[in-house]
Amino acid sequence: MNSFKNSINAGISRIDSHQHFWQLSRGDYSWLTPELEVLYQDFLPKQLAPELSQSNVEQTILIQAEESESEIYFMLGIAEVIEFVAGVVGWIDMEASNVLEKLECYSESVYFKGIRPMLQNIEDVNWILRDEFIPIFQFMVKKQLTFDALIKDIHLSNIHILAQRHPSLKIVINHCAKPDLSKNPSDFWQSRLDSIAACKNVYIKFSGLLTEAPHGEVKVEDIQPYFDHIMDTFGSERIMWGSDWPVIKLNGEYEIWVSLTKSLLKDYPYKDKRKIWADNARQFYNLPSY
Repeated sequence: MNSFKNSINAGISRIDSHQHFWQLSRGDYSWLTPELEVLYQDFLPKQLAPELSQSNVEQTILIQAEESESEIYFMLGIAEVIEFVAGVVGWIDMEASNVLEKLECYSESVYFKGIRPMLQNIEDVNWILRDEFIPIFQFMVKKQLTFDALIKDIHLSNIHILAQRHPSLKIVINHCAKPDLSKNPSDFWQSRLDSIAACKNVYIKFSGLLTEAPHGEVKVEDIQPYFDHIMDTFGSERIMWGSDWPVIKLNGEYEIWVSLTKSLLKDYPYKDKRKIWADNARQFYNLPSY
């Protein structure tokens, strides 16, 4: 067993299903500007490793941070040398004429797990339902590639349609579809999640909620109603935990999110904790077991 795994503390082992790396000198992060201050710097494995060790996280899924296919090679290069990175989810130009050839090429890497179009930034909420994308999803099913849905509540109905069209496509909703934590859970958000949860190929990431909360200390009771609803709708079998590091630094820290999640899970059986902390992500992204 290697030195990284030897550093893991006793307790439930965890998988972080949602984290990012970036390097400013690459020059293709259009959204990353000096105004973001805390995020406007390099975030690479050496900064994340201590957080993982402290929080008993064995593996991570590295998620795209820009609409850039060159970033896929950047991320795969990291996965090939950094042991805790178990998988990569990248952005691909779905409108490109050679998109299937590109997916074929990327999927030759054992670390390439799937794609994440940045749907929250696309003005046309119906974009993902274009007929021209059907062969892409069919190819993804064939190759067992996953689909990360970066969306808000207004997109949930169309992701529901997508899930019904392709019932063997594994889909995961990122960041609980970004609800507004300054308010109580909306009827719209709750009802859309109720509907889509009926599709057994759809999972949800318990991640990204600190940055959807008012700035400042976030307490368990602020998160509780959102967590309760996704537990009621998706159950412990289709929720996976993620940090959204380093974006989480806009309104919190890694260990804070771990602590909040532990508090939310404290009264649940061990088997449910295992599923949410690690097993569901391992199954969804087809990761090796230790």
